[in-house]
Amino acid sequence: MKSTQFSISEKKTERFTGDLIVYCLERSSEGSFRCENEKVLSLLAHMAPLGEFSAKTGECLLLYPQTMTEKGEGELSFSAKRLLLVGLGIIDGDQKSDELREICRLTGGTIAQQAARVKAGSLMIHLPEIMGLAANELIESLTEGCVLGDYRFDKYKKKDPENESYQGIDEVCFAVRVNSSTLKKGMLAGQVAALAARGARDMANEPGSSWTPAHFADHGRMLAQKYGMRCAVLEKADMKRLGMGGILAVNQGSVEPPKMVLLEYRPAHTTQTLLVVGKGLTFDSGGVSLKPAAGMEDMKYDMCGGAAVMALMQAVGEERPDLGIVAIVPATDNMGGGAAVKPGDIITHYNGLTSEIVNTDAEGRMILADALAYGIEKFTPDCVIDLATLTGAVIVGLGHHRTGLLATDDDLAARLLAAGERSGEPLWRLPLGPEYSKQIESQVADMKNSGGKSAGTITAAAYLQKFVGDTPWAHLDIAGTAWEFTEKSYIPKGPSGVGVRTLLELVRGWKKEAMKRDPRPTATSQLQSGEKKK
Repeated sequence: MKSTQFSISEKKTERFTGDLIVYCLERSSEGSFRCENEKVLSLLAHMAPLGEFSAKTGECLLLYPQTMTEKGEGELSFSAKRLLLVGLGIIDGDQKSDELREICRLTGGTIAQQAARVKAGSLMIHLPEIMGLAANELIESLTEGCVLGDYRFDKYKKKDPENESYQGIDEVCFAVRVNSSTLKKGMLAGQVAALAARGARDMANEPGSSWTPAHFADHGRMLAQKYGMRCAVLEKADMKRLGMGGILAVNQGSVEPPKMVLLEYRPAHTTQTLLVVGKGLTFDSGGVSLKPAAGMEDMKYDMCGGAAVMALMQAVGEERPDLGIVAIVPATDNMGGGAAVKPGDIITHYNGLTSEIVNTDAEGRMILADALAYGIEKFTPDCVIDLATLTGAVIVGLGHHRTGLLATDDDLAARLLAAGERSGEPLWRLPLGPEYSKQIESQVADMKNSGGKSAGTITAAAYLQKFVGDTPWAHLDIAGTAWEFTEKSYIPKGPSGVGVRTLLELVRGWKKEAMKRDPRPTATSQLQSGEKKK
């Protein structure tokens, strides 16, 4: 997909000769409109009796100014082919900045949808003034919404020579009163975040045959070369040598060898390190515990956690934050070949813990466990976050509207909750505790890989908790939001790219004093009894 060119100009919108001019209008509680262009207000006053536009949030009115005249005032003085009015709704000062950012993001998505409808390639958006939101945040959110809403994945579609397909928006110019470096920084931030999320969508949209563990490895190497990072790839022989029984067990039935991709961003003089781990299950058949056939095609999306982590590193490479960041993607598929792991088998993870396999479809926690234990031992991070399409139970509990969050550290959880709200990817925290860990106790091993249907999301996290020790840790279960996310103007059907912008928001807001380890173990952070390290 081509990348849209964004710019800022003090040029008057009336002189723009491109495909589409956009005005974003607020609506007062009395029903009047707020817009800086008197011509637009005059036009709306004449059209008010028709009731076709009231500036409700997301409401649109498309006009063709070159074919219109205003009553008693001659031609409507715009040179562009089309004029689009988009409603912002009522903004009364009571909304929080996160809510206003989301309104702008949704507006950007609506603009992209309308541009696609009329196949507009060049746009000028008059930057509105919104009470309670700084101009740089406003332009950031509008840009983000435009780029996310302009997404399409047609790589495998045949081109129709008789019907030229729309390739997306070529250029967007924001019309402003005064140009500034702050506005440019906001616009660039929106682009970086949205393009990274689109990259995650692209990875997820690829078929399982076209996005394998080897593709994750190649992508990691490409990012390392492009942005000056370090990339290492653990091969199957390395995993055997290191005793990574979880990922090896999941891979047993596959003809594709597993990979564990490690990508390091280490800025000079950094004192803190964040470890992010993403589940890279490139296709999940369920293994011997075979999934139902209906809907199994969506299981190519089971690598959305790994895609989000890779996409985050793309954004990190662009922005170069002060924080050290290490990304790990354990990648394999889960197939039911003759050598596949079986229910009742017992495996040994990297940290020496044994696990009784009672359900081969509970595979995500098995590959994440090895990656978490290895990453924490090797990189000694200040905190660790993992993302995974881990459980169907999270969809039962939260639907497709919020990502499940479980954490051993309240500060890290609070930061993630705030980052999710700010980025329009809300999270909901679920509990952890010994009562849930008891559900995964095994009579023949240190634990079992499934605690049953009850509290399935929490018991899956309880499994992972056994591999993080006292390192502050948070787990994001994105099974309900990685695809079929809440319908929004900037979220397409299919993969959403969820998690990328939340993690980037966390990184952007990171302070050197953000995480301070408490040397005292707590009930939620200490190793369970019987846990050991090799």
